[in-house]
Amino acid sequence: MKSEHDPLTDAEIGELDDLLAALPAPLEPLDTTSLDGYLCGVLLQPTAVAATRWLPLVYDVEGRPSGDPPGTARIAELSRRRHAELDRAIGQRRWFDPWIFEPDDELAPAQATLPWVAGFAAAMDAFPALMALGSPALLEPLAVLYAAFDPDDLEDADELLAVIDTLEPPAEMTEAVEDLVRSVLLLADVSRPLAAAPGASRRPPARRPTRRPPR
Repeated sequence: MKSEHDPLTDAEIGELDDLLAALPAPLEPLDTTSLDGYLCGVLLQPTAVAATRWLPLVYDVEGRPSGDPPGTARIAELSRRRHAELDRAIGQRRWFDPWIFEPDDELAPAQATLPWVAGFAAAMDAFPALMALGSPALLEPLAVLYAAFDPDDLEDADELLAVIDTLEPPAEMTEAVEDLVRSVLLLADVSRPLAAAPGASRRPPARRPTRRPPR
């Protein structure tokens, strides 16, 4: 049996996606892309969230009891391993590869990241401690993430929308993915600050967002 220190293989990611899709109605499970964003949102909370709290929403976005149908134990195992992998990357401010897949159709790069961001937003709704910090440093990285949403879906978020309006959308999927990782690590700087270490270095996670010229 693999340990939590073993990253998931491509085959295991596919297995996890199949297991989530096979959960019976009325459960509405996350898929692997939204699960990845959700786990990042869980890990960005200023106080660690116990697995007993975050796992139920993997099986059902409403957190309804799953009834322990076949596959849930394996889903839990694989989800915990991805959680541990992301925890190490975020805690050390290292690059990680989000589970974002190249779209088959003509979706814009920002739209292709929407399922991931929707999972992240689900974590923010379920665990609001990060948002409650109220730090101005949260605004730009959150804007970069939430730019994937239709503005009409962001109610009572005027300040966030104002920043989103200044951002140039990514032209390529590579840029969109870099923006996700960079934003996660910038949010971690607020909610999970690192002690300064002499000579410490980290891989630059992404480009700095390009802003539109003032109107």
